[in-house]
Amino acid sequence: MGTIFCLLGKSSTGKDTIYKRLTENAALGLTPIIPYTTRPIREGEREGVEYHFADEALYQSLLEAGRVIEERSYHTVHGLWRYFTVAEEAVDPKERDYLITAGTLVAFRGIRDYYGADHVRSILIDVDDGDRLQRALNRERKQETPKYEEMCRRFLADSEDFSEDKIRETGIDVRIRNDELEQCLGDIISYVKKCQDKV
Repeated sequence: MGTIFCLLGKSSTGKDTIYKRLTENAALGLTPIIPYTTRPIREGEREGVEYHFADEALYQSLLEAGRVIEERSYHTVHGLWRYFTVAEEAVDPKERDYLITAGTLVAFRGIRDYYGADHVRSILIDVDDGDRLQRALNRERKQETPKYEEMCRRFLADSEDFSEDKIRETGIDVRIRNDELEQCLGDIISYVKKCQDKV
């Protein structure tokens, strides 16, 4: 029996970097599940790597086909941005292990409800809010057109989305600090291997 490992965390906790490093680790054998978004592609991102970059028409067609597992919509200063997970025919958690960046607790619950709690494990990445804000600012400054207002909106929304009450209600499997990337990766790899060894 396989497992879908979901990386969760507030913005700028290092999810994308950790996701990339884990999928590159051949010993773990994690198959990536790529989420979708309608937000503009950022500098350095590639289609089909961090996200599938969709438009509203594709989102609506997938929704009408009953293939949207979970979705979150944000009314940003740049318009409506959607993030969503699509049921892909090739994904079968009974056969292999997968990795997805679920982003929020709401997204994780949608994925867990769809695939079943027996097949889904959550890894919540924690970073001090001051460090997180500095990382977000550094990343935004590198963009051709920085979107500071959206960065601030997202940072503030994280406080509500990841309140301690909501974390407890969701039932997170493990919380790991990302104060130092290599230590954080080592802790996550140890957890994944422990889960794999139990199967």
